[in-house]
Amino acid sequence: MSDTELYAALKHFFGFSKFKGLQEQVIKSILAKENTFVIMPTGGGKSLCYQLPALMQEGTAIVVSPLIALMKNQVDALRALSSETGIAHVLNSSLNKTEVKQVKEDISNGVTKLLYVAPESLTKEEYVDFLQSETISFVAIDEAHCISEWGHDFRPEYRNLRAIIKRIGDNIPVIGLTATATPKVQEDILKNLGMNDANTFKASFNRPNLYYEIRPKTKNVDSDITRFVKEFEGKSGIIYCLSRKRVEELAQILQVNGINAVPYHAGLDAKTRVKHQDMFLMEDADVVVATIAFGMGIDKPDVRFVVHNDIPKSIESYYQETGRAGRDGGEGHCLAYYSYKDIEKLEKFMGGKPVAEQEIGHALLQDVVAFAETSMSRRKYILHYFGEEFDNKTGEGGDMDDNMRYPKKQEEAQTQAEKLLKVVNETNEQYKSKEVVNVVVGKANAMIKSHRTDQQPFFGIGANHEDNYWMALLRQLLVAGFLKKDIETYGVIKLTKRGREYLKNPTSFMMTEDHSYKAANDDNIIAPQKGGVVADEKLFKLLKAELKKTADKLNLPPYVIFQEPSIEDMALKYPITIEELSNVHGVGEGKAKKYGKTFIALIQRYVDENDIERPDDFVVKSTGSNSANKLYIIQNIDRKLPLTDIADSKNLEMKDLIKEMEAIVYSGTKLNISYWVDEMLDEDQQEEIHEYFLEAESDGIDEAMEEFDGDYDTEELRLYRLKFISELGN
Repeated sequence: MSDTELYAALKHFFGFSKFKGLQEQVIKSILAKENTFVIMPTGGGKSLCYQLPALMQEGTAIVVSPLIALMKNQVDALRALSSETGIAHVLNSSLNKTEVKQVKEDISNGVTKLLYVAPESLTKEEYVDFLQSETISFVAIDEAHCISEWGHDFRPEYRNLRAIIKRIGDNIPVIGLTATATPKVQEDILKNLGMNDANTFKASFNRPNLYYEIRPKTKNVDSDITRFVKEFEGKSGIIYCLSRKRVEELAQILQVNGINAVPYHAGLDAKTRVKHQDMFLMEDADVVVATIAFGMGIDKPDVRFVVHNDIPKSIESYYQETGRAGRDGGEGHCLAYYSYKDIEKLEKFMGGKPVAEQEIGHALLQDVVAFAETSMSRRKYILHYFGEEFDNKTGEGGDMDDNMRYPKKQEEAQTQAEKLLKVVNETNEQYKSKEVVNVVVGKANAMIKSHRTDQQPFFGIGANHEDNYWMALLRQLLVAGFLKKDIETYGVIKLTKRGREYLKNPTSFMMTEDHSYKAANDDNIIAPQKGGVVADEKLFKLLKAELKKTADKLNLPPYVIFQEPSIEDMALKYPITIEELSNVHGVGEGKAKKYGKTFIALIQRYVDENDIERPDDFVVKSTGSNSANKLYIIQNIDRKLPLTDIADSKNLEMKDLIKEMEAIVYSGTKLNISYWVDEMLDEDQQEEIHEYFLEAESDGIDEAMEEFDGDYDTEELRLYRLKFISELGN
């Protein structure tokens, strides 16, 4: 077929006048009826590679895909190109008998050019028998990495495809396509499909317009994400979370902060999922907060940011998910939050799986850890992982990541590099990275002892440095090509030819200091709204005086109006509008409106007189971790339901329910619990406690217990205090 005919078909079917990247070569290989293997990152125009030759050839092309949403999208798009509805069909379990009959008729009549099937459908006898008697132009296997258990999305049913294709017809050309594949996975795919003779086309994995950034995951991750999203006002973004619960929680926090966000996860009913997906595509929602179930086969070209609230299970997943940003070549900011605790959580999930699967899972996770903790070019690291060389000085997008924009300091590590390579060599290349580091620092475990490595002269040769120093060096030697991970043995470290040469003739090796994420995992980090930090002592004193003045005027104890942590937070954040004040820790809208005027006037004056630059990071509103619980409690107290019933229905102990109620009341919402207190305390008792709280310096329960010397228990006092503050303060 001539080039003129090919370009005419491209123009006729798709309206394009030129091909993108490797498309033309791939299509020519398919038209020549040759087995073809295509590795092309998402957004590279993979689907056109099989759609155009299918439309140009006689017969029907079978497209195997695991993604129902993707099949539907593609079928709709193809039908829009043609006057024949039957040009493309899906064949899966969702069709009824009449629909199946229609599909078969269209194939037999030569109308259908592309038939999309899930791998499970292809195992059905009736379909195989039917397809044997039809003209099949070729079989395209999309998401071909599903064949390999080293792929991040392994599906056992993909393993049988070769046998099924053989049953349908002997000489049917096979096209394998994938958007992410390490060298090991590529080898697996070719071997399993029995097409080692395939023409292989591999596009570059470099997405130069994407900016990669990793931040430590602290307790303030909600505020951080909210601020980040606010910087992209009105632009589209995706935020991935590991759990459904976190998706709901984060979507709610963003909504409360005025961001147009919708949740998406498998727990929502199909109708809601479709609605939310469409809202995102039609730009009725800017941000979708989702589990990784979202985005498969969604082709929205202008996603401007992808945030990972939790680090993914593999570099492939990370690459595929971040790859949904900036497909139009415009800006794409990829931000991930990392904490080693999350890695440990993912490792726990693997517990029940077969040993081989666990080994693979651990190996893939260690690469993610290395990517997060490395201080070298993140782009270079990703591309090395996919078997591609990259030079930061000449390569496109060389400075597009946090490590390159804000480089860490480098130091000469020639001696240390020699030591580490020597240990790999002297231990006969039999250990994985963790064991290599243990040998270098001199930590003996059962495995090391069984090989008697702990009795060798080089054991502990690097005890003058910490484990994480050696781990960082080992990673950098891997990427520099002195070492390699042997995939077959789940990540045993081997020397490369280059590494052996370096041992004979060592030269300078500049090592970059690694990131330390210790702080991010530290449980002692205090979120700013928890109090304990008074940013501005002078303002704090002025606010305390104002609180006293207001309390005296209203004849109320100061704590009924604002508690001390709220005053501390005001001194930290300088709120100057009622809305900003309502976001201060423990204030809420009700209290801000009722008591806030004089406080914000005082802060405004103070800011002006002292030329204070207020933190531009607005105060992030929190929904509380369980706003659904709060709503439930408020509604049922309004219905005068016994508190014990409310606690039982939410699986809470009474003390925890009271804690939830305190959070509601202290932020300014009224809870009328008289009906419950009246059952518990008689009139005289209530009066006695009321008098106490009215006179008391603070609302502390310990002080009250001491005062009443055992007349009341903690629960009674806490519940009365709730009634007291609700009635007087809210």
